[in-house]
Amino acid sequence: METGGNSLPSGADGVKRKVCYFYDPEVGNYYYGQGHPMKPHRIALLAHYGLLQHMQVHKPFPARDRDLCRFHADDYVNFLRSVTPETQQDQLRQLKRFNVGEDCPVFDGLYSFCQIYAGGSVGGAVKLSHGLCDIAINWAGGLHHAKKCEASGFCYVNDIVLAILELLKQHQRVLYVDIDIHHGDGVEEAFYTTDRVMTVSFHKFGDYFPGTGDIRDIGYSKGKYYSLNVPLDDGIDEESYHCLFKPIIGKVMEVFKPRAVVLQCGADSLSGDRLGCFNLSIKGHAECVKFMRSFNVPLLLLGGGGYTIRNVARCWCYETGVALGMEVDDKMPQHEYYEYFGPDYTLHVAPSNMENKNSLRLLEEIRNRLLDNLSKLQHSPSVHFQERPPDTELPKADEDQDDGDERWDSDSDMDVDEDRKLIPSRVKREVIGPDTKDPVQKGSVEQPRGSVTDETGVDVSPMPIDEPTVKVE
Repeated sequence: METGGNSLPSGADGVKRKVCYFYDPEVGNYYYGQGHPMKPHRIALLAHYGLLQHMQVHKPFPARDRDLCRFHADDYVNFLRSVTPETQQDQLRQLKRFNVGEDCPVFDGLYSFCQIYAGGSVGGAVKLSHGLCDIAINWAGGLHHAKKCEASGFCYVNDIVLAILELLKQHQRVLYVDIDIHHGDGVEEAFYTTDRVMTVSFHKFGDYFPGTGDIRDIGYSKGKYYSLNVPLDDGIDEESYHCLFKPIIGKVMEVFKPRAVVLQCGADSLSGDRLGCFNLSIKGHAECVKFMRSFNVPLLLLGGGGYTIRNVARCWCYETGVALGMEVDDKMPQHEYYEYFGPDYTLHVAPSNMENKNSLRLLEEIRNRLLDNLSKLQHSPSVHFQERPPDTELPKADEDQDDGDERWDSDSDMDVDEDRKLIPSRVKREVIGPDTKDPVQKGSVEQPRGSVTDETGVDVSPMPIDEPTVKVE
């Protein structure tokens, strides 16, 4: 299969790529509840393949309250921090308000779980922004449905938006690509009115959660044509998928010229997923990672959906190898979960014979329409000179993590958030009024909800007129 892009030589060159891997062994201990399809322990397999020794492995620093408030509302963050399974019955009004309940249940350690997976994504963005690695990986992240004030689709905190905001401090333009079977609605919504972030989502569209992601949704105001949606039907195979993915992403890279890329690698688009209906093989899914890697642009790889657990573990293990430029053996090594991967005990799983409901004519129409949208972008947007927000501070203990022997030090102060009790007094709420330079006639165009007001001061999604935002001082 062709690689396209500005392809890098294969073989030894791939190993030289510097990869940072963010992983907290505690993340697999969080439990959404009996019968819930989300299983955080799905990311453990690659350790048994010996891939960790080829990467810088970092235990993420938990995201602090003020980190989360760069996108999320302070009252929502306070709720996530305070609610417990024992107290939730006393907070029914807030549960409803913040959409926490059936799909997004309250469970023991909920806030710590959010801090860990968000910390890994922001940490990866910091490493990339400072040129400390070429590729950063956080398979625990990629929770793309969370909104500013609302949990959604098993997602509580939108680590992707937080990571992109971090990347925007150093990079003029950031590309977000989503290959989860579900539409990346939370990320698209956050950046719907800015030209500094382009979002591209390949997803099942129709009577399917979250119900958004129409091909006609293209962005608004400065962000017009900077949101691309690729609506697909059941049973799409890798050949059909890549006849869209490669030309569309290739054109995006040519026209938008991103300085950094975030790729959400949701594995529920694999064949046989418990909640999915696509027919991609693991190699077909990983080809997207390989293609993005070929452009040699700083790359953040994140997890996301995936509910046939053994296949999610297989997929992200193989894609870690792709990031490293290493071919991973199909025969699985012996390990404590070995029996779980029977009867074949192999890494790769063949796609099924399910019907592909995506006709060649439909695929061609989608491709041509999106390429036409991209042709309307005359040039990549620039950013005017301005005061840049301060870099995200990482505790000095981060330097110790490069030492593999001290990597999992149980006495480390990584989990300590000394500033946590001080945060509420440092966050103030302000109502953002209408932008007089670009007045919006009420009722003319539907306003995007929950867009980001970034502390960069650059137009990263002005808030709707009637919605307050949070500024961190």
